Amino acid sequence: MWRKGVLLALLGLCTSAQAVCLDKPEGELRQEITRLEAQLTDWDRAYFQQGESQVNDDVYDGLRERLVRWQRCLGEYQNEPLVRLPGRGGLAHPVAHTGVKKLRDSAAVGAWMQGRSGLWVQPKVDGVAVTLVYRHGRLVQAISRGDGIQGEDWTAQVARLPLVPQQVAGPLANSVLQGELFWLREAHIQREAGGINARSKVAGAMMRREASGIENQIALFIWAWPEGPQEMQARLQALDAAGFGFVRDWSVAVSHVDEVAALRERWLTSPLPFVTDGIIIQQAQQPPARVWRPGQGEWRAAWKYPPVEQVAEVRDVRFNRGRTGNISVVLLLESVQLDDKRVSRVNVGSLRRWRELDIAPGDQVSISLAGQGIPRLNHVVWRVAQREKPRPPERQTSGCLWYAQSCRDAFTAHLNWLGSSPVLDIRGLGAAGWRALHDTHRFEHVFSWLALSPQALRETPGFSPARARELWHQFDHTRRMPFQRWLQALGAPLSQQTLAVLPDSHWRQIVARDERQWMRLPGTGPGRAKAMMAFIERRDVTELVKWLGRYGVAGFAPESSINATSDYSGTPAAPDESAAPAGVR
Repeated sequence: MWRKGVLLALLGLCTSAQAVCLDKPEGELRQEITRLEAQLTDWDRAYFQQGESQVNDDVYDGLRERLVRWQRCLGEYQNEPLVRLPGRGGLAHPVAHTGVKKLRDSAAVGAWMQGRSGLWVQPKVDGVAVTLVYRHGRLVQAISRGDGIQGEDWTAQVARLPLVPQQVAGPLANSVLQGELFWLREAHIQREAGGINARSKVAGAMMRREASGIENQIALFIWAWPEGPQEMQARLQALDAAGFGFVRDWSVAVSHVDEVAALRERWLTSPLPFVTDGIIIQQAQQPPARVWRPGQGEWRAAWKYPPVEQVAEVRDVRFNRGRTGNISVVLLLESVQLDDKRVSRVNVGSLRRWRELDIAPGDQVSISLAGQGIPRLNHVVWRVAQREKPRPPERQTSGCLWYAQSCRDAFTAHLNWLGSSPVLDIRGLGAAGWRALHDTHRFEHVFSWLALSPQALRETPGFSPARARELWHQFDHTRRMPFQRWLQALGAPLSQQTLAVLPDSHWRQIVARDERQWMRLPGTGPGRAKAMMAFIERRDVTELVKWLGRYGVAGFAPESSINATSDYSGTPAAPDESAAPAGVR
């Protein structure tokens, strides 16, 4: 329900002089502004006139803010970007709906509270706004919010709601009230359950001329009595006595920003009878109803909960090649805040998904946090008209066992993978460590590290003598690891099921197998069998097999030296540190 305030009070969102602009000529930027204005107007029309929310409020807020930033780039931003839509039914509000100003954080809340007194905090109930008009104690008119000036006649629909007082007495007998029709919930915890589409459920019921079946689940929260008592306690008591009970139960006097923050957190995590998307802070004293105008309700402000989604602009599209040669796509983003994280990049996944989503630099995408706080790409919310997408690299079907500049990412990925616990189990050496080793010693292939001496490891930037010594022992220990693990490290296309039962202990046994023999092993079908035969014959693989044999990995030793290799199980002496080891350039 926040959108009504966003339309009317964006001045506080965009006080920075450093506007974010598209890196495009002025003509293209104007084109984007025109397109986005048209889209937002379409969404506004559906929202205010049909009660239909076609886009998530967090996404809408982000795009509305983006529009203001672009307008600032051209010096065309207006302080009050009001949206004027023709009201369906054309029924004028006796008192205009002002909307509320949105405050970004506790600092902004504190600044807004400065110099104000008689402040109260209420939950920002998520429903649909309505004006109620009582004459001589009877409800005579109910008007949808519309554009804040005029709306649609909902009198018949509201008359069907048993939780909305149809008759009142005392000071409310001749009154105008503004409030939120909401879906009554039992112990709704906002942080856990989210918005649950509550607003759309109520809006749908109000748009129907016939009964919808949920009338007894729709209640009302009064947030404005334009000509009511200036003293808040008197206002709350009168509303409560007339049957508008929620407002008294959920209104708390405050005088300090810490109290506001505590209530906001409490209502986010506690059971409530309604869905909320933040809190409202308001002064008890309000100006006369005759001066109320959309966008000018300075006595009220909102502090929303952290958005579940954020809109971020795509700055660039990057391609990473994995160890098998597959290419993944990463978006570099304009930095945005999600919960307690600053997010500036998000993983798209495969090239296929990137192409399906059709993402280019300049597009606006929706992101959120998945499990363990990992940024997640949800969908594209806005595409620029002028699309200049980068060309992805060609996929390599054989991976990168030998280093080449064209497959640097895949090479590093393979190093990091072969050091993982299921493969060669080289501990304490992540992707950054492998990259440092390669950058320093210029690995020729993915096993060049076996040739590094203790002295060479000590000379690696960031490696202490103790770490270098420990790594050298770990590297040496891999020579005595099971042959099946070395097959994995080579990238042999065998399943874990096959590796678990494979009896072979030497490469010559692997070479001796034909396609039918491979297919007899569990987990190896025709496709894997063919792939394994092709793998054995690859020149880059056979060269590495020879190299591993020379450097003491028993399962690859030449037949003539098998007996000698079997004696390698003792702790070897460190290689000659003055020599340039083979396999490292």
